[in-house]
Amino acid sequence: MTKPARLPALLLCVALLACPIAAAETAASGNYLSSLSIPAGERLIPPQYAVPDYVYQLMEVARGEIGYVEEKNGLTKYGTWAGYPMAEWCAEFQCWCVHRVDQLHGTHLLNRVYPNYSGTNVGRDWFISQGRYIARTGSLPGYGIQWWKGSDQPVPINGYIPQPGDWMFLSDNASYDTSHVALVEYCAYDTEGRVRVHVIEGNNLLKPAPQGVERNDYALDSWRILGYGTVYDLADWTLKFGHSGPKVKALQEELVSAGLLEERYTTGKFGAITQDCIKTVQRQYGILETGIANLETRAALRRMTAQKRTVTTNP
Repeated sequence: MTKPARLPALLLCVALLACPIAAAETAASGNYLSSLSIPAGERLIPPQYAVPDYVYQLMEVARGEIGYVEEKNGLTKYGTWAGYPMAEWCAEFQCWCVHRVDQLHGTHLLNRVYPNYSGTNVGRDWFISQGRYIARTGSLPGYGIQWWKGSDQPVPINGYIPQPGDWMFLSDNASYDTSHVALVEYCAYDTEGRVRVHVIEGNNLLKPAPQGVERNDYALDSWRILGYGTVYDLADWTLKFGHSGPKVKALQEELVSAGLLEERYTTGKFGAITQDCIKTVQRQYGILETGIANLETRAALRRMTAQKRTVTTNP
């Protein structure tokens, strides 16, 4: 198995700045690692960036639910809270935990850092719309390859080690549809040096009934893992006409810095004006003029922005 890549130091700084809620570390989050129970023979993989307080709080709530078992008819408090009392409830469990953190600590995580949803693909697509998703294969369906934010390095297959608080989306078949979601608690090397993703999850239908909340672990390279909704914005992907969201807005802000776009057009919507700006970048760097902001074009735009900054600093 290829050893997962360590994220570049620059990327870690970018990620911290891009977190939806400031990632302050206090005594509570500092105790996160010491609170883990690592199986014998495994070696903890320390998180590559600060564990936000709210992740520690989320883990406290989720751990407190371990051992909860659904009633005989499938009724759960999580489904009841979500308005679907007897639904399959893996997502409802995690959303309920986020809701409890908001209640207990006065945070505003639900629908901001984490989705509130039920149903196939909805949670994954929410993270994509927020610009915080990494596909296990490094290729995002509908968008193509991903690359580490602020670099020209593609995300390799099995190259991302999920961090505490990430949501791991899984499938039980060869489709790209999500059938399960789990909350990442930590990662560790097993006795053979393979990475295991340790999670807290509810309603794992591959386990015998009745379903409950429990700890589980998965091999990092398991075909079942589709990808991760991440706490931090760590990877970029190809953008084109019709796309919208934080990724598009960040692209437009970069175009402003390069002197190609007026600031009033930083709308988060990839329209004709943004497309024309991308074509200008491609024309100047000898790239095929598609108007699509792929990896090659984004790298060229970074060079253009850097040159613009140098000229401004040293007139």
